[in-house]
Amino acid sequence: MSFNQEFQGAKMDVIMPKMGESVSEGTIIKWHKKEGDKVKRDEIIFEISTDKVDTEIPSPADGVLLEIKVEEGDTVEVGSIVAVIDENGGSSRTIKEEKPKEVRIEEKKVEETKNENHGKKEDVKESRVEIQASKGEDLIEIIMPKMGESVMEGTIIKWYKKAGEAVKKDETLFEISTDKVDTEVPSPESGIVEEILVGEQETVEVGTVVAKLSAGEAKQKVSIERGKEIDKKAESSELKTEDKKEPAFASEEIRKRKRIDQTSRFYSPLVMNIAKQENISMDELDLIEGTGLEGRVTKKDILNYIEDRKKQSHQTRAAKEKELATEEVKMQPIYSSNEIEKIEMDNIRQKVMQHMVKSRDTSVHVTAMLEVDMTKIHNYIQKNKGEIQKIEGIKLTYMPFIANAVIKGLKEYPLINSTIEGTTILKKKYINLGIAVAIEPTGLIVPNIKSAGERNLIGLAKAISELAQKSRNKKLTPDDISNGTFTITNYGVFGTLFGTPIINQPEVAILGVGSVIKKPVVFEVDGTDTIAIRSIMTLSLSHDHRLVDGMLGGKFLKFIKDTLESFDPNNI
Repeated sequence: MSFNQEFQGAKMDVIMPKMGESVSEGTIIKWHKKEGDKVKRDEIIFEISTDKVDTEIPSPADGVLLEIKVEEGDTVEVGSIVAVIDENGGSSRTIKEEKPKEVRIEEKKVEETKNENHGKKEDVKESRVEIQASKGEDLIEIIMPKMGESVMEGTIIKWYKKAGEAVKKDETLFEISTDKVDTEVPSPESGIVEEILVGEQETVEVGTVVAKLSAGEAKQKVSIERGKEIDKKAESSELKTEDKKEPAFASEEIRKRKRIDQTSRFYSPLVMNIAKQENISMDELDLIEGTGLEGRVTKKDILNYIEDRKKQSHQTRAAKEKELATEEVKMQPIYSSNEIEKIEMDNIRQKVMQHMVKSRDTSVHVTAMLEVDMTKIHNYIQKNKGEIQKIEGIKLTYMPFIANAVIKGLKEYPLINSTIEGTTILKKKYINLGIAVAIEPTGLIVPNIKSAGERNLIGLAKAISELAQKSRNKKLTPDDISNGTFTITNYGVFGTLFGTPIINQPEVAILGVGSVIKKPVVFEVDGTDTIAIRSIMTLSLSHDHRLVDGMLGGKFLKFIKDTLESFDPNNI
């Protein structure tokens, strides 16, 4: 589990963890502890729900749950502080010098100054400058964060600040890359970058100190310059008032002036990526009002802008649709409220809905289908399932055989084991095989078997059984649900013969497995057509036609069929 922790004496911030590549927010389902309760390291303190998984989150340290910042049922972005823990005897990475006695006296004078002046801020600020100058510096060690349970090291991709430069709290300090994710790491406090210990492109273990931050020096600098900021705000207030009154379609002169003012604005990689996907130019991006630090455009700002733009462009069509809908309603019978039950979607169902709509709007879905004769495998399972249950402790089903055939197919046609990033194809050399698991009453989750290509038939059977149990018992970890490369969904377990599954983003194909049924089949024996009862299963492959065309999809599906039908018990 990944926790970014800010160390301030004995207090530790607990944040909403990232539960998968595409997960940007989470909902607090339940708090297992109350404010004031003692907690132990790795003891469950709260439970969250995302569009990928419901899971329990352990405490990152021993201590007392000092404050709960996010209530049950609230949804917040990944990285948000949800609680504060007061460590009992926990070590702190902030090294603080004792305040000299004259500092305490000076602080008392500041309070007296406040009382005498009744809020005359300029006098108070001058005293604060003297206090900061008397204090010793606070040195904060910045460490390489842990970005997943199995992540042991990270590589510094880029430093956004140099030694000696000022940085504000939550401003991006550096960017790292691990085998799980590339991400930006924010500064835990405002301060001056005292020293950079690990250079760009260097790889170090999790927990290694990569830089040191001087917090005291920054506080002094901010205090001294605060008066200047007041003057600047006064000078710019006229312009800001004018901007706020700017009409929806501003004159070209005003738009040009805003572009000049905003061209130096910083845009995070996330905002830039959204702008690229939505075809928003830099000129257009500069016109978006930012609500972030120093007027920066946040994710919420750009998404709101996109939504407003869509509303404007579809205004005429929406009006027509509303008119048609009104006419249709007039023709429909009216039902009383006691004849209709309203059911609010739970968090998982809402996230699944959003994920499916996104997949529909991203991939060009094409589905191919064929039948597979599973008679040989059916007979093998019936003959050996009792012995395998006794020796291996697992129930043998069709799924391990199908998974094994899929893995062989992905090795034969590796382009299907890929993702699309813009106009670049990312062909994966590893196979993390996702198995869709249904969760009562209406949930769905897709954990994946890591390095599935290295497992034999029995190994796959054990892994599939283990993931199913963990899914239903809410024991999945972020590692279980991230970095999948291909997915199998088995709707046949409910008696469904065939279907057209939706691709699990960002993958490019998904295999649907239908129910195995006995049916009469015509096949040739010694040159003569014969009818016999066989165990037949339907497979359907939905693939993204942006990358996987009909020929490649057809060859892959036929390879799986041939592999299953030529099953030989002697080659297990």
